[in-house]
Amino acid sequence: MVYQRITRLPSRSFFLFGVRGVGKSSWVRVTLPNALRFDLLDEALYHDLLADPSLFRELVSTVSHGDWVVIDEVQRIPTLLNEVHRLIEERGLRFALLGSSARKLKTAGTNLLAGRASRKAMYPLVPQELSTDFILEDVLRYGSIPLVWTAGDRREVLESYTQLYLREEIRAEAIVRNLSGFVRFLPIAALLHGQTVNVTGIARDAGVARTTVTGYLDVLEDTLLTWRLPAFEAKLRVRERRRPKLYWVDSGLVRAVKRQFGPVSVEERGALFEGWVLSLLRAHAEEQSVFDTIHYWAPAESNTEVDFLLSRDNEYLAIEVKAARRYNTVLLKGLRAINDLPHLVRRILIYDGARVFRTEDGIDVWPVKQLLEALQTGALWP
Repeated sequence: MVYQRITRLPSRSFFLFGVRGVGKSSWVRVTLPNALRFDLLDEALYHDLLADPSLFRELVSTVSHGDWVVIDEVQRIPTLLNEVHRLIEERGLRFALLGSSARKLKTAGTNLLAGRASRKAMYPLVPQELSTDFILEDVLRYGSIPLVWTAGDRREVLESYTQLYLREEIRAEAIVRNLSGFVRFLPIAALLHGQTVNVTGIARDAGVARTTVTGYLDVLEDTLLTWRLPAFEAKLRVRERRRPKLYWVDSGLVRAVKRQFGPVSVEERGALFEGWVLSLLRAHAEEQSVFDTIHYWAPAESNTEVDFLLSRDNEYLAIEVKAARRYNTVLLKGLRAINDLPHLVRRILIYDGARVFRTEDGIDVWPVKQLLEALQTGALWP
């Protein structure tokens, strides 16, 4: 089944990044059915263009001004972007540049088109896209990457996905020299889903150097599997924590790396639910003004924190995520602690219950359904 994505087509050239199997190629086939398409996973084409990138100009010679050209897996030949740059400038062609890794494109000397192409990201399927197929328990257990979600045996596909990642993204591109060390590191990184990153502790547990762990974390982020959420730092009386939190892009992937495939346990549910909400916020932020920046808030002098602090137009919105199915005032501890933050316009508790209400001190208590409606209608901010 092909789901209708919330991703909108830009009017000019763009990069579209996302993990393998997230649906980039399917989306572009539907959205740009008449575009000339080049898939750099085609080994013959890949080797021809790697040997002579200028050959690309001949291959697009019949494309007219303003028409679209799609390059899939563009990160495999970064130098091809020099030709893309010239074709945008000289012939007015428009390019959809799809990639499952940003690592090679970040190297020194890579032509990123100097602002001539916008950057977009595609995330696993969100409830708006899944519509009546959305089942929270299934999303937390298996994730919602289309390749996995639409499979007959989701567990089997998830297991093979991690091997695909190690084989094609890591070994084939020679991203890391010590593959065995990286394999030991992966399940440790999965255990850190939703937690602050202690590089020294990870290095000790994985049996590798601290600098190696820093490189491994960069690999995970560059290959779009994880994202580090920075701590909010403001000129307040209390000193803010500086360590970022690590989140995986998909709950199914983080469980597969830990080799957990059964029903979601109580112990892991909180982190998975929290990470899913973050992915949901980021997915909607790609297409609408959900936030300009996002952090977590945690004063160093307190054990209290708030999961997500969104900023937009010099205003703040605080969101606390709890997997609890019953409301309890204890769940409001962080949101009450952040109340004195200047320019804070709303505080929201997202939980797994059913009641919608506002507390006496102005905190909105929302179930998942209310959050989804707010994101779809643009009503997250007051």
